[in-house]
Amino acid sequence: MNGKRRKHTDEFKARVALEAIKGVKTLSELSSTYSVHPTVIAHWKRQLVCGAPGVFSSGAGSGKNEQDMTAPLYQEIGRLKMEVDWLKKKL
Repeated sequence: MNGKRRKHTDEFKARVALEAIKGVKTLSELSSTYSVHPTVIAHWKRQLVCGAPGVFSSGAGSGKNEQDMTAPLYQEIGRLKMEVDWLKKKL
């Protein structure tokens, strides 16, 4: 038995969970295909189903987050423009 725990990427977890939701293969078949325990696959599936509403609700509040992200950048641009103008006067 392998002594180290395997760390799976989020993309891998999502792919396996989506296949579990589709129901084309059983958890046992997915387990043997991806070498992951069926309980772990069921947990990933449950996480995906519970987190799915968040995927659609995140688009509504993105404007505020974008504004919060761009405000410091515009401040930096303004500061740099003032420094350039000051340097032009000195030269």
